[in-house]
Amino acid sequence: MDVLGIETSCDETAVAVVRDGREVLANAVASQVKLHADYGGVVPELAAREHLRAIRPVVETALQESHLDLADMDAVAVTHAPGLVPALIVGCAYAKGVALALGRPVVGVNHFLAHIYGSFYGCMARLEDPAAFPLLALVVSGGHTALVGIGADGQARLVGGTIDDAAGEAYDKAARILGLGYPGGPLIDRLAKAGNPKAYTFPRGLTGTTGKPVAPENRHNFSFSGVKTALLYAVRDRRLSDPDRADLAASFQQAVVEVLVAKTVQAADEVQAPTVCLCGGVACNSQLRRDMERAVQAAGRRLVLAEPRYCTDNAAMVAGLGYHYLRRNWLPEGGFGVSARLGQDLGRVPFAPGP
Repeated sequence: MDVLGIETSCDETAVAVVRDGREVLANAVASQVKLHADYGGVVPELAAREHLRAIRPVVETALQESHLDLADMDAVAVTHAPGLVPALIVGCAYAKGVALALGRPVVGVNHFLAHIYGSFYGCMARLEDPAAFPLLALVVSGGHTALVGIGADGQARLVGGTIDDAAGEAYDKAARILGLGYPGGPLIDRLAKAGNPKAYTFPRGLTGTTGKPVAPENRHNFSFSGVKTALLYAVRDRRLSDPDRADLAASFQQAVVEVLVAKTVQAADEVQAPTVCLCGGVACNSQLRRDMERAVQAAGRRLVLAEPRYCTDNAAMVAGLGYHYLRRNWLPEGGFGVSARLGQDLGRVPFAPGP
């Protein structure tokens, strides 16, 4: 089954063609980074307008890469939640129109769960192995930082999430404080390589390292507002040299990565997950990838690291996950709408080996 995937949840217009949920025939992406750089973040209305302009050319590019025609598609999958509502509307309207014109089924896919599925490209056999479950996924991006547990029966549950900024948001704000530009994640990661991560001691939120015990309900939750504020105070009324900026970037990144890694390993221990998955845009961060791999291996568990091209927003993950919903005929009656929020009930995912 060849599935056309469409992703417009934020500032990437992405289209992919995936065969049988595992073979990526095309994965085209048009980025809006330059458009939003002057604002230091994504402007929903601008994003929606750019999706309207770009979606047809990106579809044509994906079809050319796949050496297939639109009429060859067996189904359409599209991100319908969570994300920026104006941007989601563009993708969903286009997907439904294509499906209607072709007389093919269309399925709405949760962007968050699609990130988890996309991390298994290149090792799909693990998803067919009941011994790999339950798995624990850290989905870490500009919009989300959360831990998700998935059982062998496919039941997904939110183990923990952020109570304020997502890690990616914190990176963007930190880059603005340091005068580095947008998007902040890659810029801080690059600069941190030249700095001393022990030059500054920044707080590790909700870890108990400040002497204040962590409330039980927050043991798997994240908070990055404290480290961001500490960075702001560290640079206030100072003229920063290049070495100063590098040390600040390295110390900031060390604090964020330590929290992400420690809470992931702790949660994996609690749910007894033999498999840990790292995905989302911030999963491109070189230190996070390195430190997570070391910690998960030391804990005796297996780490699935999303390839960088499947970390950032893409439609291959959407088409791949959509295939499994279509294969099982898990299509909601009455269709689907769009939603900005993730929600607490993640339901069942169709790619687990259970019934």
